[in-house]
Amino acid sequence: MGQKKDLTGSEKSKIVRYLAEGCSSLKIAKLLKRDHRTIKRFIQNSQQGRKKRVEKPRRKITAHELRKVKRAAAKMPLATSLAIFQSCNITGVPKSTRCAILRDMAKVRKAERRPPLNKTHKLKRQDWAKKYLKTGFSKVLWTDEMRVSLDGPDGWARGWIGKGQRAPVRLRRQQGGGGVLVWAGIIKDELVGPFRVEDGVKLNSQSYCQFLEDTFFKQWYRKKSASFKKNMIFMQDNAPSHASKYSTAWLARKGIKEEKLMTWPPCSPDLNPIENLWSIIKCEIYKEGKQYTSLNSVWEAVVAAAHNVDGEQIKTLTESMDGRLLSVLAKKGGYIG
Repeated sequence: MGQKKDLTGSEKSKIVRYLAEGCSSLKIAKLLKRDHRTIKRFIQNSQQGRKKRVEKPRRKITAHELRKVKRAAAKMPLATSLAIFQSCNITGVPKSTRCAILRDMAKVRKAERRPPLNKTHKLKRQDWAKKYLKTGFSKVLWTDEMRVSLDGPDGWARGWIGKGQRAPVRLRRQQGGGGVLVWAGIIKDELVGPFRVEDGVKLNSQSYCQFLEDTFFKQWYRKKSASFKKNMIFMQDNAPSHASKYSTAWLARKGIKEEKLMTWPPCSPDLNPIENLWSIIKCEIYKEGKQYTSLNSVWEAVVAAAHNVDGEQIKTLTESMDGRLLSVLAKKGGYIG
């Protein structure tokens, strides 16, 4: 029999067909006039399938070098693997090996955006925690604003895509598309709002007070009993439109003054439980990389997501305040999360 180097595509197809008919490898070799060993090799390789990738062994790093890398990673947050290894005078290590070593002792993270805390801020946060440590937080109304855009935060349109599938196409806007400013509050297990700030309105002291009059006071506060109004504590952050003399005097005329208006420490979004509510709502309205084509559609999504948050979730947030205050004191005024 003549012996050829490789089997042709036609011969391979015939071998598969003969095997399906129950022919032996020896009979197939005779039918194709090929060497029996060639036929057997092809059948064995077909049954084994694709060989698994064999990972190359890592370059050996000594225990002393590993300790140096660990210390450098702790001292150089957000540094690249190359910079960390170079600071330890460890050269000749490929990127794949560097990353594999670092994965055992560190994680890739983005930098967190937070207001800076100086010594004065930390002292004021501690004073605030001590002042309200014995407060019944079920009577505190936690308020804040949130801006939502048509496309959601950058980097949220990421996720797993099945093999063979194409990633969905996202709209690209030349001017961003604008956004909607939303105000809401939570107290005990109740959601107040959300209320939409009129498009194009910039919240200064006057417009903020008018907004509260048209929404919070007329649509919610006015319906409450006298005993509820007597005990409720109103919380707002230190945004200029909130903390101005005009706004403070206006709220005082509404009966929200002195102990009924909570003092708020500077640079403390981590202490306001409504920030967690905003996260819940944003995760819902932007899930799976969803985008919106109009401001009205994104507002409707916010309302639907807010109303889907049940009372137990809100209660969990408001009841977390005791733990937050203790964490502030334990961290000497530092961030709690």
